[in-house]
Amino acid sequence: MARMVRDAKLDTRTAREKLKPSGKPYYRALDPGLHLGYRKGATGGRWVMRWYTGEGVYRVETIGTADDKGDAGDGEVVLDFRQAQARAREKHVEHTRIAKGLPAKEGPYTVRGCVDEYLSFLETNRKSARDARYRAEALILPKLGDLPCVDLSAAVLRKWVENAALSAPRLRTRKGEEQRYRDVETDDVEARRRRRATANRVLTILKAALNRAWREGKIPTDDAWRRVEPFEEADAARVRYLSIEECRRLINGSEREFRDLVQAALLTGCRFGELAALQVHDLNPDAGTLHVRTSKSGKGRHVVLNDEGAEFFAALAAGRSGAAILLPKADGGRWMKSNQARPMAEACARTRIEPPANFHCLRHTYASLAVMAGAPLIVVARNLGHADTRMVEKHYGHLSASYVAAAIRAAAPRFGIVGDRKVATIAGVR
Repeated sequence: MARMVRDAKLDTRTAREKLKPSGKPYYRALDPGLHLGYRKGATGGRWVMRWYTGEGVYRVETIGTADDKGDAGDGEVVLDFRQAQARAREKHVEHTRIAKGLPAKEGPYTVRGCVDEYLSFLETNRKSARDARYRAEALILPKLGDLPCVDLSAAVLRKWVENAALSAPRLRTRKGEEQRYRDVETDDVEARRRRRATANRVLTILKAALNRAWREGKIPTDDAWRRVEPFEEADAARVRYLSIEECRRLINGSEREFRDLVQAALLTGCRFGELAALQVHDLNPDAGTLHVRTSKSGKGRHVVLNDEGAEFFAALAAGRSGAAILLPKADGGRWMKSNQARPMAEACARTRIEPPANFHCLRHTYASLAVMAGAPLIVVARNLGHADTRMVEKHYGHLSASYVAAAIRAAAPRFGIVGDRKVATIAGVR
């Protein structure tokens, strides 16, 4: 137990009554780098703590009300001198643990604490925080949240991810109402693949949180989740892209301002949010590039334009202020989240594109057509904002059957064999 200090000026309320009201607290050292202070006001006093955080910096925090009015200290709100010392030491330990990246209170480091720390990191450094929080609160925390991380095992995690793959998809539900779920046919192969793909994405979030905590020394080993594999071929759905002819129909069939947005997506492969955020000064006509300041990964990039793209964006930017929105709506404002859904559906219906494409399909289209035209995967990946070619190979590097057929016919080996004729190139061989 920590030693309780004595101070003739602060020990009792009678002693504190003799002190003059002051803006500055009367301090008493408790431990190295920790002081308990009493700040007296006109109608009573409050206890404060001051602790050293390093590099010449002290922090001060009010920790309770002094028992100056005759009320006995309750140990929670009203504190006597001894209780104030205990509270100051307790809070000092909490602040020290937080500074080291540990939970404020001692106890088991749970999956909930681990995931909460990871989500806080995402909210500061990534744009995927909202989606990650939604998935974590739906599938990770209800089942694993109270489990200490050291008690995780490969068997527990495998069972959890299997159950996640069997759970029905959630439907949008009003706050306060019971969660609703979509009915799913148990023998629907595609529905089962989608649920497994969802389970894989949630497993990725959990592994990322656990790995971050393990690297920081909060979990002793990563053995449990390192041995848990995602479902195979769960993400093997064919990524749809439009043909050149469909792209032309879609551009021509879109309303004026939305037409610019569609054409910009097809010429750059940029995401909707990236295009909506572009300003005129993000175009560099000399270099033929667009500067995407913040992408999904949180990093910026320069998108290289072809001649058609450079001419298109130069026309959009001509004579306009550098701070102006490059692709504005009809009212001159910025395209906001989900504003593209309705005009995209209307354009697809108007131009008879079946099945209707969503706006993200335009990004797939850009990448797919570029790969089929012979662009190296690494070049396409960099223009799309990926660090390497894995995502391009997985999602955007697919090739149509007609392209494969044409490529094979052009490049497959030929041996000069026609009909039943034999080709003899070695003497004596017939």
